Order: sequence, then C-alpha cells, then structure tokens
Amino acid sequence: MSTNKNKKLLDEVRDYMRLHHYSIHTERTYCDWIKKYVFFHKMKSREDLVDGEKKIEDYLTYLAVQENVAPSTQNQAMNALVFLYKKIIKMPLNDEINAIRAHKKKIYQ
Repeated sequence: MSTNKNKKLLDEVRDYMRLHHYSIHTERTYCDWIKKYVFFHKMKSREDLVDGEKKIEDYLTYLAVQENVAPSTQNQAMNALVFLYKKIIKMPLNDEINAIRAHKKKIYQ
C-alpha cells in the first residue's frame, strides 16, 4: 500500500479534490497553478516546498510584475497555492504573504 509520501504531488491533489467533491474545473486549474509554481522555483522534491510564504510571495509578485496578470488571476493562483500548503502538504502558512498586487486593466473605448 502506498503512502502519501510516495505519491506524486499532483496525484495527491487530485485524490483529495475528488474525495471532497471539488469540480473538475477547479481540480484542473489548481493543478495547473501548482505545476507552474513548482516549475518557477525549480523544485525537485517536497523538501523544496519549505518557506512557503516567501516562495508564494515571490511567485505572485512575478505574476503581477512580469506576466501582468489580472487581479482575479493572481487571486486564483494564490488560492491554489494556499490549498496546496494547508490541505495537501499540511505545512502551515504562519506569516503574511505580501506580494505586489496585480492592477486592474484599464479599458479604453
């Protein structure tokens, strides 16, 4: 029988979300954000997830400054990462996450 430590991170995310009846859309979206986050930080193992607040902050700031995402997109990424830390790897996020916030896009007519 395999334990959570032997499962791949995204398999664990999918299993948790299906067990708790999350929508398939939410599952796919959260898995995509988690993949992008892991890739951004070049993580190779679960040990690389330590110091979550700082890593989440760096990633969310990158999304706002470099990728110029909408505030709702940045919020979606944050929700996925907070979910990962709290529900899946059970690493509490004790410090504030003070990322640079995305700005609303101006609509010109």
